Amino acid sequence: MTVETTFINDLVIINPAVFEDSRGYFFEAYNQAKFLENGIEYQFIQDNQSFSKRGVIRGLHLQINPFAQAKLVRVLQGEILDVAVDLRKNSPTYGQYSSVVLSAANKKQLMVPHGFAHGFSVLSETASVLYKVDQLYHKESERGIRYDDPTLAIDWQLDPNEVIVSEKDLILPNFDQIDWTFE
Repeated sequence: MTVETTFINDLVIINPAVFEDSRGYFFEAYNQAKFLENGIEYQFIQDNQSFSKRGVIRGLHLQINPFAQAKLVRVLQGEILDVAVDLRKNSPTYGQYSSVVLSAANKKQLMVPHGFAHGFSVLSETASVLYKVDQLYHKESERGIRYDDPTLAIDWQLDPNEVIVSEKDLILPNFDQIDWTFE
Protein backbone atom coordinates (compact mmCIF):
# COMPACT_ATOMS: atom_id res chain seq x y z
CA MET A 1 0.00 0.00 0.00
CA THR A 2 1.20 3.48 -0.81
CA VAL A 3 -0.28 6.75 0.39
CA GLU A 4 -0.38 9.58 -2.14
CA THR A 5 -0.71 13.09 -0.74
CA THR A 6 -2.85 15.78 -2.33
CA PHE A 7 -2.31 19.54 -2.19
CA ILE A 8 -4.83 19.61 0.69
CA ASN A 9 -3.32 18.57 4.02
CA ASP A 10 -4.73 15.29 5.44
CA LEU A 11 -6.65 14.39 2.24
CA VAL A 12 -4.87 11.33 0.83
CA ILE A 13 -5.25 8.73 -1.90
CA ILE A 14 -4.64 5.11 -0.96
CA ASN A 15 -3.08 2.87 -3.63
CA PRO A 16 -3.31 -0.77 -2.52
CA ALA A 17 -0.70 -3.36 -3.45
CA VAL A 18 -2.49 -5.57 -5.99
CA PHE A 19 -1.33 -9.15 -6.53
CA GLU A 20 -2.43 -10.52 -9.91
CA ASP A 21 -2.02 -13.94 -11.48
CA SER A 22 -3.86 -16.17 -13.94
CA ARG A 23 -6.76 -16.57 -11.49
CA GLY A 24 -7.40 -12.84 -11.07
CA TYR A 25 -6.18 -10.52 -8.33
CA PHE A 26 -6.07 -9.98 -4.56
CA PHE A 27 -5.52 -6.85 -2.49
CA GLU A 28 -6.10 -5.61 1.03
CA ALA A 29 -8.70 -2.88 0.79
CA TYR A 30 -8.26 -2.05 4.46
CA ASN A 31 -5.59 -3.05 6.96
CA GLN A 32 -5.79 -1.12 10.22
CA ALA A 33 -2.12 -1.67 11.12
CA LYS A 34 -0.92 -0.35 7.74
CA PHE A 35 -3.27 2.61 7.94
CA LEU A 36 -1.93 3.45 11.42
CA GLU A 37 1.66 3.17 10.13
CA ASN A 38 0.72 5.86 7.59
CA GLY A 39 -0.90 8.18 10.15
CA ILE A 40 -4.49 7.30 9.22
CA GLU A 41 -6.03 6.82 12.65
CA TYR A 42 -9.76 6.32 12.21
CA GLN A 43 -11.93 3.65 13.81
CA PHE A 44 -14.36 2.73 11.05
CA ILE A 45 -17.69 1.51 12.38
CA GLN A 46 -19.94 1.16 9.33
CA ASP A 47 -19.77 0.37 5.62
CA ASN A 48 -22.15 2.11 3.20
CA GLN A 49 -22.73 1.20 -0.44
CA SER A 50 -24.45 3.02 -3.28
CA PHE A 51 -25.28 2.19 -6.89
CA SER A 52 -25.81 4.95 -9.43
CA LYS A 53 -26.06 5.43 -13.17
CA ARG A 54 -24.02 7.74 -15.40
CA GLY A 55 -24.57 11.43 -14.77
CA VAL A 56 -25.58 11.09 -11.12
CA ILE A 57 -23.93 13.55 -8.76
CA ARG A 58 -24.20 12.71 -5.07
CA GLY A 59 -23.20 15.51 -2.76
CA LEU A 60 -21.72 17.61 -1.49
CA HIS A 61 -22.51 16.04 1.91
CA LEU A 62 -21.13 16.18 5.45
CA GLN A 63 -22.05 16.03 9.11
CA ILE A 64 -21.01 18.78 11.53
CA ASN A 65 -19.30 18.21 14.89
CA PRO A 66 -19.61 16.32 17.11
CA PHE A 67 -20.92 13.85 14.52
CA ALA A 68 -18.47 14.65 11.69
CA GLN A 69 -17.63 11.61 9.58
CA ALA A 70 -14.34 10.53 8.08
CA LYS A 71 -14.86 8.43 4.95
CA LEU A 72 -12.71 5.90 3.13
CA VAL A 73 -14.19 5.73 -0.38
CA ARG A 74 -13.63 3.12 -3.11
CA VAL A 75 -15.37 1.87 -6.23
CA LEU A 76 -16.43 -1.76 -6.60
CA GLN A 77 -17.75 -1.41 -10.16
CA GLY A 78 -17.46 1.43 -12.66
CA GLU A 79 -15.77 4.83 -12.38
CA ILE A 80 -16.45 8.04 -10.45
CA LEU A 81 -14.93 11.44 -9.94
CA ASP A 82 -14.59 11.72 -6.17
CA VAL A 83 -14.51 15.25 -4.73
CA ALA A 84 -13.63 16.59 -1.28
CA VAL A 85 -13.99 20.25 -0.24
CA ASP A 86 -11.91 21.57 2.66
CA LEU A 87 -14.23 23.27 5.19
CA ARG A 88 -11.68 23.64 7.99
CA LYS A 89 -11.76 27.38 8.68
CA ASN A 90 -8.12 27.53 9.84
CA SER A 91 -6.78 25.53 6.90
CA PRO A 92 -4.72 27.28 4.19
CA THR A 93 -6.86 25.41 1.63
CA TYR A 94 -10.23 26.35 3.16
CA GLY A 95 -12.87 26.47 0.42
CA GLN A 96 -10.76 24.56 -2.08
CA TYR A 97 -11.48 21.12 -3.47
CA SER A 98 -9.49 18.17 -4.68
CA SER A 99 -10.78 15.46 -7.00
CA VAL A 100 -9.58 12.06 -8.12
CA VAL A 101 -10.93 9.41 -10.47
CA LEU A 102 -11.68 6.25 -8.50
CA SER A 103 -12.55 3.10 -10.40
CA ALA A 104 -12.81 -0.63 -10.08
CA ALA A 105 -9.86 -0.80 -12.51
CA ASN A 106 -7.44 1.53 -10.66
CA LYS A 107 -8.54 0.34 -7.17
CA LYS A 108 -7.59 3.70 -5.62
CA GLN A 109 -9.33 4.90 -2.47
CA LEU A 110 -9.83 8.42 -1.14
CA MET A 111 -9.44 9.04 2.58
CA VAL A 112 -11.71 11.99 3.40
CA PRO A 113 -11.00 13.26 6.94
CA HIS A 114 -13.28 15.20 9.27
CA GLY A 115 -13.91 18.76 8.16
CA PHE A 116 -14.64 18.08 4.49
CA ALA A 117 -17.74 18.03 2.30
CA HIS A 118 -17.76 15.00 0.01
CA GLY A 119 -19.45 14.08 -3.24
CA PHE A 120 -18.96 12.20 -6.49
CA SER A 121 -20.13 12.05 -10.07
CA VAL A 122 -20.60 8.83 -12.02
CA LEU A 123 -18.49 8.76 -15.18
CA SER A 124 -19.22 5.18 -16.30
CA GLU A 125 -22.59 3.71 -17.32
CA THR A 126 -23.10 2.60 -13.71
CA ALA A 127 -21.00 2.56 -10.55
CA SER A 128 -21.09 0.83 -7.18
CA VAL A 129 -19.37 2.82 -4.44
CA LEU A 130 -18.41 1.49 -1.01
CA TYR A 131 -17.29 3.74 1.80
CA LYS A 132 -16.36 3.20 5.40
CA VAL A 133 -17.32 5.82 8.01
CA ASP A 134 -16.12 6.40 11.55
CA GLN A 135 -19.39 7.88 12.84
CA LEU A 136 -23.02 6.84 12.51
CA TYR A 137 -25.50 8.91 10.50
CA HIS A 138 -27.01 11.71 12.59
CA LYS A 139 -29.83 13.49 10.77
CA GLU A 140 -29.69 16.73 12.80
CA SER A 141 -25.95 17.10 11.98
CA GLU A 142 -26.39 16.56 8.24
CA ARG A 143 -25.33 19.48 6.04
CA GLY A 144 -24.35 20.05 2.43
CA ILE A 145 -23.36 22.44 -0.33
CA ARG A 146 -24.87 22.66 -3.81
CA TYR A 147 -22.98 20.64 -6.39
CA ASP A 148 -22.98 23.56 -8.87
CA ASP A 149 -21.84 26.24 -6.45
CA PRO A 150 -20.21 29.06 -8.45
CA THR A 151 -17.56 29.81 -5.81
CA LEU A 152 -16.28 26.23 -5.76
CA ALA A 153 -16.74 25.81 -9.55
CA ILE A 154 -16.24 22.05 -9.44
CA ASP A 155 -15.65 20.36 -12.79
CA TRP A 156 -17.66 17.16 -12.39
CA GLN A 157 -16.43 15.93 -15.79
CA LEU A 158 -20.00 15.55 -17.07
CA ASP A 159 -22.01 17.27 -19.77
CA PRO A 160 -24.49 19.56 -17.94
CA ASN A 161 -27.34 17.96 -19.92
CA GLU A 162 -26.68 14.53 -18.41
CA VAL A 163 -26.42 15.60 -14.75
CA ILE A 164 -28.88 13.87 -12.39
CA VAL A 165 -29.20 15.32 -8.87
CA SER A 166 -31.66 14.44 -6.11
CA GLU A 167 -34.30 16.95 -5.01
CA LYS A 168 -32.67 16.95 -1.58
CA ASP A 169 -29.31 18.00 -3.05
CA LEU A 170 -30.85 20.69 -5.27
CA ILE A 171 -32.02 22.67 -2.24
CA LEU A 172 -28.63 22.72 -0.51
CA PRO A 173 -27.10 26.16 0.09
CA ASN A 174 -24.22 27.65 -1.87
CA PHE A 175 -20.78 27.85 -0.27
CA ASP A 176 -21.16 31.56 0.56
CA GLN A 177 -24.43 30.80 2.42
CA ILE A 178 -23.09 28.20 4.85
CA ASP A 179 -23.09 29.19 8.51
CA TRP A 180 -20.99 26.32 9.83
CA THR A 181 -17.32 25.45 9.55
CA PHE A 182 -14.81 23.18 11.21
CA GLU A 183 -11.96 24.48 13.35
